[in-house]
Amino acid sequence: MSGDNYTIVTEFILLGLTDSPELQVLLFVLFLMIYSLTMMGNAGMITLIMIDSQLHTPMYFFLTNLSLADIFYSSTITPKVLADLLSERKAISFTGCFLQLYVFIALGTTECILFGLMAYDRYVAICNPLLYPVIMSRTVCLKMSMGAFTAGFLNSIIHTTYISSLSFCGSNVIHHFFCDSPPILKLYCSDTQMNETIIFICAGINMIGTLLIILTSYIYILFSILRLHSVEGRHKAFSTCASHITAIVIFYGTEIATYLCPSSSYSPTQGKVLSVFYTVIIPMLNPLIYSLRNEEVKRALKNAITRKRILKLI
Repeated sequence: MSGDNYTIVTEFILLGLTDSPELQVLLFVLFLMIYSLTMMGNAGMITLIMIDSQLHTPMYFFLTNLSLADIFYSSTITPKVLADLLSERKAISFTGCFLQLYVFIALGTTECILFGLMAYDRYVAICNPLLYPVIMSRTVCLKMSMGAFTAGFLNSIIHTTYISSLSFCGSNVIHHFFCDSPPILKLYCSDTQMNETIIFICAGINMIGTLLIILTSYIYILFSILRLHSVEGRHKAFSTCASHITAIVIFYGTEIATYLCPSSSYSPTQGKVLSVFYTVIIPMLNPLIYSLRNEEVKRALKNAITRKRILKLI
């Protein structure tokens, strides 16, 4: 294809979730509520872990990092979606689009790694309790956390650089509500097979790699739990892991369906629906799942509320 067919794109037009004005207003109210709950839930989780000394453990350290990632992860997408739901022209600059894509991929990758680290933490705590303080020391946890964020942003650099280096063929309309790689690749006139392969490999290594760590950890955890003679011990172990497994199933299920399926089978409508789950809903669900399904967090929350009431009386 000749160079005359290429187009210099300075901005993109996002089609959004729907064309119906009534439905846009309804979605705005719904997404605003979800985003508010996301911010309050994750900020509350971070605050609760910081003020309760009994939650100063590796598991809750990683949960703090997950909540922090969720705050920025959701803020990368949702505020723009809210603004577009009230706008007739849903435009985003070229730089803004790829910056959104970069941060989104970086934090999405980081979350995958954090889920893997949290599974490994549970494995060590349940299967090697005597060595737990040594293996999961404060320094080791800090290095793991920094490694997760570093790997996320490095992976995103590779991903975003390859996508932004291709040439457009005229259309700048993205059939999505934010800048995601599958719908952006549909706009290019140059051969995107190499880019799709790189995306598939990067996403595959990240998702499948961390998922294998998670599955292996929980297989060992399951056998260890079944060997426990105490019914109370089994219940506590299952309760601790249940919240993590719930969050993993939702997060990985929607992302694998989006990024590890062949591009020929990609559907814009299906992509939008799945994207709503892992960009808008899951960042809200994580603090709810880890608080409602976790006895230690519920105890800490009760203590914080009781402490607040006592201070008011004083």
